[in-house]
Amino acid sequence: MAEETNGSENRSTPRLNERILSSMSKRTVAAHPWHDLEIGPGAPTIFNVVVEITKGSKVKYELDKKTGLIKVDRILYSSVVYPHNYGFIPRTLCEDNDPLDVLVLMQQRDFFPLFSGLTTSNSGEKDDKIIAVCADDPEYKHYTDIKQLAPHRLSEIRRFFEDYKKNENKEVAVNEFLPSNHAVDAIQYSMDLYAEYILHTLRR
Repeated sequence: MAEETNGSENRSTPRLNERILSSMSKRTVAAHPWHDLEIGPGAPTIFNVVVEITKGSKVKYELDKKTGLIKVDRILYSSVVYPHNYGFIPRTLCEDNDPLDVLVLMQQRDFFPLFSGLTTSNSGEKDDKIIAVCADDPEYKHYTDIKQLAPHRLSEIRRFFEDYKKNENKEVAVNEFLPSNHAVDAIQYSMDLYAEYILHTLRR
């Protein structure tokens, strides 16, 4: 009786432990979404965004700055959900030592132009947030000014940030919505802070 063979036996396939050792030798750490991803050549007006939290979620995910992992930070205590996709702009740094936050109006995609700015204060700390739209999204890409959004949409965004920490006994004050030139300045400032941070780190 003849023994059956298949073509895979003739291939030189590395054993599992060899494949693991090979991959580890090429890169010893995983890519870090804050530092290793490009902000994009069009920044500060067009930029990439890392989406941490999807629209409709009650789960607050957050970047672990040490490892680069996106981890569950908490479940929202209030009966609210994120009104739009939410994340951060890579290679930016704010005065709270976090990357710059951004709320993205979109259907789906991952490349965004500047739209507007929103300033909140949490426990006395200023916390700028960018409101952006997707550059390739046919529903949103024509928006260029905060005034083009329906008043109810802005009211929903304001109410979310006012309410999402209330049941944790934390007050968030939402200040005025600012025009796009303020957002451009905020992004550029955060890019400059990040560059200073990198230069300082390299000098150590």
